This record gives sequence, structure tokens and C-alpha cells, in this order.
Amino acid sequence: MRLDYLYGTPFEIYQDEEMFHFNSDTELLGRFIKVSKNDSVLDIGCNNGALLLYAGMHGNKRLTGVDIFEKATSLARENLERNGLEGTFHTCRIQDYEGMRYDIIMCNPPYFDTRNEDLKNLNPYLRAARHEEYLSLWDLLSSVKRLLAKNGTFFMVHRPDRMQEVILQCAKLDMHVCVVKLAYASHLGRAKSILYGIRHGEGGMKVDSPAYLDDRDSFQEVRL
Repeated sequence: MRLDYLYGTPFEIYQDEEMFHFNSDTELLGRFIKVSKNDSVLDIGCNNGALLLYAGMHGNKRLTGVDIFEKATSLARENLERNGLEGTFHTCRIQDYEGMRYDIIMCNPPYFDTRNEDLKNLNPYLRAARHEEYLSLWDLLSSVKRLLAKNGTFFMVHRPDRMQEVILQCAKLDMHVCVVKLAYASHLGRAKSILYGIRHGEGGMKVDSPAYLDDRDSFQEVRL
């Protein structure tokens, strides 16, 4: 177990050596989410609680995390308590979770849908974090559809090569991408990540100013 500073926050966070560690996508998403003090917040695949800590920066006290691993929900609870925050945690698949409807849902999901076992990590925590073995994109969006409040927003980060799939699957569920933000390693090269704000129903899509990993001032919150 090691203790690290969570970028862009006043918090320190414990990270288990076996589990997925927060990375640039975590920070991008954490600083992209737009949370009001009284919003109910759900983190799908909460892992060590990093995204809930970003949400807690806004003074929010209605924080919930769901993860399939007891080790993850226990660590997330410990990290919130260490930093003076409280949350409610459930160890289960989001497909089986029967909670309330949330104003804000967020997720840094597994990105890869390969069925090639040779490409999957043997570490069960990293395997679940990176591969859609337990949570496909469709299952994720279907669960969000069920759990998102009428005027709520779902915030997600995903890979650029699956952007069309994200938009099409949202449309099938009567949801729409209301804002996107592209993230680049630098001002040169292709986008490495796309941040999404997704809502119920139909509507237009805004393209927010880009984020650059070598310029943290570009990580500003989304403008919905």
C-alpha cells in the first residue's frame, strides 16, 4: 500500500499495489465532472475512491460507490474517511445494483472488448479495470439509463476509436451526448481520450475546449 497525492485536489489517497492506480484519465474525468453540493453522486467501478474524492471537493456529501471487489469498496471507504468525507458503498455488479436515481453518475470504464484471453491481464483487478469481461459498454449505458435522474448527467472517459459506438448506443437507449472534450498528450498528435457528458433524451452536442496532458490549466471543468 502506498500513499499518493491526488492531482488537482488537496487529498492524499492510498493505492493498493495489486489494484488499478489512478492515471491521467482519472484526473481528466475528475476535473471534468460538474457537481453541485446537493447532487447525489454514483461512481460505477469506484476502485480506490479517487473520482469520489474529486466529487467531494465540491462539498458534496451524497457520495455512493459500486465495485465488484470488496477490497476496492473497503479501500474507497478508507480513502474518503481519511480525507474527512463519507460515502455509501456496495460490492456488486452495477447490472445488479438496485439503488435510487442519481443526479450525477460517473465512470472510468474498461475500454477493451477483446475476446483474446492472451491479451487479458492475469491480475483480476487489472483485468476487470481494462477489459469488458464484467461490464460491456452496452451494459454500462443500460445501467446508467436505469439509474440516472431525469435531469441528471453521466460523465465518462473512453477511447477515441469507440466514439461512434458510444454515440450510437446512447441513441438506442434514448440518451444523447451533450458535451465532449478531447484530451491530447500534447499539442501534437492524436487525441488519446474523450470525455463525455451524457443525458436522457435528444439534444445537441457541444464540443468543449481540448485538454492537454502537458498543460493542467487546460483541464478546466466542462461547460454544459
